[in-house]
Amino acid sequence: MGAHKLLFSELKLWTSGRGGWIARLHKGIGACGKASLSSCSPKVCIVGSGPAGFYTAQHLIKARQDVEVDIYERLPVPFGLVRFGVAPDHPEVKSYGAEGNRSMGVPGEDLAGVYSAKDFVGWYNGLPSCRELSPDLSCETAVILGQGNVALDVARILLSPIDILKKTDITQPALEALAESQVRRVLIVGRRGPIQIACTIKELREMVNLPDTRPDMVAADFDAVKEALKDLPRPRKRLTELMLKTALEVPGEKEQERRSKASRTWGFRFFRSPVEVLAEPSHSRIAGIRLAINKLEGSGEGAHAVLTGEVEDVSCGLVVSSIGYKSLPIDPSVPFDSRKAIIPNTMGRVKQAAGLYCSGWLKTGPTGVIATTMNNSFDTARSLVEDMDSGTLDVSAAKPGSQSISALLEKRGVKPVTFSDWEKIDNVEMKKGESSGKPREKLLTVEEMLHVAWT
Repeated sequence: MGAHKLLFSELKLWTSGRGGWIARLHKGIGACGKASLSSCSPKVCIVGSGPAGFYTAQHLIKARQDVEVDIYERLPVPFGLVRFGVAPDHPEVKSYGAEGNRSMGVPGEDLAGVYSAKDFVGWYNGLPSCRELSPDLSCETAVILGQGNVALDVARILLSPIDILKKTDITQPALEALAESQVRRVLIVGRRGPIQIACTIKELREMVNLPDTRPDMVAADFDAVKEALKDLPRPRKRLTELMLKTALEVPGEKEQERRSKASRTWGFRFFRSPVEVLAEPSHSRIAGIRLAINKLEGSGEGAHAVLTGEVEDVSCGLVVSSIGYKSLPIDPSVPFDSRKAIIPNTMGRVKQAAGLYCSGWLKTGPTGVIATTMNNSFDTARSLVEDMDSGTLDVSAAKPGSQSISALLEKRGVKPVTFSDWEKIDNVEMKKGESSGKPREKLLTVEEMLHVAWT
């Protein structure tokens, strides 16, 4: 944010599905202290301080030196799911955001032992709302539904040696629980085949090289994959080649020795979809999961899974559903497509709502990683700047900016956390982490955060 003022405005922008309120257009005293002074700066309000919000702000400030940007966040700490959304051993790529989970839609998904990836990741990353999750890790086998990067993050955290995790900013309760974990086998399940897998090669390579683990694949899942390699684009080809090598090739002597000493296993299971979460006789928690066996119709990225009528049961004590995040409606007055879980928009311009823009996964749906988020946020910022420059959006009238929100918060008895207050929290967390050899030890409750911020 630098030296730029962060002020409320006549422009509203939602990011990552995390905003919770809306302000209407209004006229009044401008930030320069005079009513209706056309030279006053255009003011943009961004709701949500995740990567989409910051990238949008960054591009706006670079494109228009006169713009004033105000970023609002409902938690006492900024950065959204950069802070809360990705594995703690990946600090350089944290970037996932959306408020809700996609339901599996199968019987038994509400049983104890079944978690969404969003909540599970939030638990080990210190999201206050997930603090009480306390997943039971006393089972031997865990099943992760989904084969994207988040699914591999969860698998890696479940299987990583504690000495590795100790050096990250993973929360202390999660670290203690993982130290006692009995999980020794993780299956990563996807409804389609190896060529359609959603993870990237970096995440796969980390799994392949994860200490004290060995891969456990089903050779039949890779039938005809080698023949399809020549037609794949280069990134997909490299990823598929690594999977083939891991699954089918006899490893060298050094790798064989490493694998023979491994106490934990992981593996992909392709062509499988969840049908039912199976309960123990007491019906209090899970005993396994029933998977439908699929076949593919079509080829490449466009191939879709079709049920064969066959099923198989997998015994497990933990299921993590990583089949997708989704944004939630923000306010009845904001258009929302509940089927796609996005705000209907054209290049970030919210349809039928002049002056309202959206960015992040609320704009696009839950796709991509940090570079994707950055580019789509820049696109939204460009749309906004184009509308200001062309006169499509009238920013000539002075607006009260953050003064109106400050007055509203004061009226409601709400004391905001400023960026300098956040810096106090940041400093305390880093000092706590330093004392235990970690980059940071996060405060886990809003109450703790506010106490530090206001002390």
